[in-house]
Amino acid sequence: MAATASTTPTTSPPAPRPWHKQLYFWVLTAIVAGVLTGWLWPSVGVALEPVGTTFVSAIKMLITPIVFLTIVAGIGGVDSLRRVGRVGLKSLVYFQAGTLAALALGLIAVNLFQPGAGVHAHPGDLQLSGDAAQYVKDGENQSWWHFLTDIVPSSAVGAFAEGNILQVIFFAVLFGIALKAVGPVGAPLVDGINRLSTVVFKILHYIMLAAPVGAFGAMAYTIGKYGISTLTSLGRLIGLFYGTSLFFVVVVLGGVLALLRINIFRLLNHLREEFLIVLGTSSSESVLPRVMAKLEGLGVRRDIVGLTVPTGYSFNLDGSSIYLSLAAVYIAQATDTPLTIGQQLGLLAVMILTSKGSGGITGAGFIALAATLSTVGTVPAAGIMLIFGIDKFMSECRALTNLAGNSVATLVVARWERVLDTERVNRVLHTGTPEPETDPTAATEQPRPTDAAPSLAKT
Repeated sequence: MAATASTTPTTSPPAPRPWHKQLYFWVLTAIVAGVLTGWLWPSVGVALEPVGTTFVSAIKMLITPIVFLTIVAGIGGVDSLRRVGRVGLKSLVYFQAGTLAALALGLIAVNLFQPGAGVHAHPGDLQLSGDAAQYVKDGENQSWWHFLTDIVPSSAVGAFAEGNILQVIFFAVLFGIALKAVGPVGAPLVDGINRLSTVVFKILHYIMLAAPVGAFGAMAYTIGKYGISTLTSLGRLIGLFYGTSLFFVVVVLGGVLALLRINIFRLLNHLREEFLIVLGTSSSESVLPRVMAKLEGLGVRRDIVGLTVPTGYSFNLDGSSIYLSLAAVYIAQATDTPLTIGQQLGLLAVMILTSKGSGGITGAGFIALAATLSTVGTVPAAGIMLIFGIDKFMSECRALTNLAGNSVATLVVARWERVLDTERVNRVLHTGTPEPETDPTAATEQPRPTDAAPSLAKT
């Protein structure tokens, strides 16, 4: 009897680590310490800039190889190249719908609350200088269709060296398709790529141990450089942006997940460590590999994660879209530039294009904003000087919203493909114990009894 009892398997989840040993606790502590350091000792906070930038650089060092390896392994593991094309097309359709919703919500909010009314800034008195002048110059030289031509790298090695995710995705998709097309000849390479991915993710684990230090340095620099007083000078715009982004995540994205019978708050709690790291570093790229791993841990098929998440970092920037529409109309209000409904819709149409393909570029928000204003011509581009001082504080919200949007997009595409096990997702969100897909090729195309394809069409 004793022997029989000892061999009985147990299904109880492992005991959670104490709260003081979890990464999110130390990252949150580091953020608070960074704010206090930058506020009380500004010169020390500014001097800590290399601490934050070094950590982000260490993460970015691994982003392009992880994206490449994940996409290639995902394509190499599927049983049909048609499935890869279908996943990519569905991802782009959802991204376009999400971007349009975010831009429209920003327009509605800025017209409803009018944070720029009463500023009465004269465009002729606004002088571009420093980084803002360079961002406007870059924006004026950026065509609305630039992301289509820039997707093809002049050198495969150069795409990795420059950290251009969009170009790496393009090369990885071609490589993966070719690897699948050669059949058994490519099988050893697929196995080698999977093994190499394990090693790269182990390196990532080592780097993430320094996340609290990186968050402390980045937050101390931000507060020390720009000061807390900057937050109050344009408080109405900052508050409106954060409020609109929160509404988008909780109501819009939450509504989308509700159709899938998934609770948005449980998903946000599941990704709490990643959100805190993004808050500290102002970069959603700093957690891209971890988010991909956690979504696989929810049971999402690897090829869907590998295609949807990295592509979303260039094509599904919900937070940046809200920022663009808010900032553009705020500048018009602050400079007393009248905009008709037709002109605002024209702005929205241009922003659908200028918001794409800028993920990971320093000053991407300002470059996209300048490109939009320069293309339309109805709002003075020099008006970005009105919001340049608070952009650093708004970048955290952009990154947080982008992260939430891409996480939800991956679940939606998986459901659209009829391979999302909602019960498994909810089980993982409840227990915190990941259940990765052990054999991506085993995923079936048959709809589960609980899958309702018509409800996805509404999303």
